[in-house]
Amino acid sequence: MATVTLKGNKIHTLGNLPTIGSAAPDFKLTMTDLSTRSLSEYQGRKLVLNIFPSIDTGTCAASVRQFNQEAAELENTIVLCISKDLPFAQTRFCGAEGIENVVMLSDYKDGGFGKAYKVAFTDGPLEGLLSRSVVVVNEKGKVVYTEQVPETVDEPNYKAALEALMDA
Repeated sequence: MATVTLKGNKIHTLGNLPTIGSAAPDFKLTMTDLSTRSLSEYQGRKLVLNIFPSIDTGTCAASVRQFNQEAAELENTIVLCISKDLPFAQTRFCGAEGIENVVMLSDYKDGGFGKAYKVAFTDGPLEGLLSRSVVVVNEKGKVVYTEQVPETVDEPNYKAALEALMDA
């Protein structure tokens, strides 16, 4: 179990993010067109997994906007924005914001991603949602960077995540 805070109040997740150097856990997530995507479909590409509670909060929306802007500059890299929001909400947000450089994915069906990456909240007002985290995966499917944001309302360290891509 990992401990983070929400506005200073302790809340917990299932555990710790995958360790650096380990194989990224596989997943099945739902795209905005309701098709299913798995990790293997991104083989040979660098990945930034931008994980967050809900697109309908200011900090989560800011992280998607920031990674969308940064992703336009990245070679052989895909940014996957992952939450438990319904694909319909993700589509609405991306359309309204002009988001085109990231892939929106939802863990709403079975929560398997939140379990595999240990980011599902186990208590508190966000119980069942995903903890704000970033995982960077290299072309070989190995984890090269992780960050579980200690205070849920704070943004992730974009610079550190993007620098990890350069070294991946």
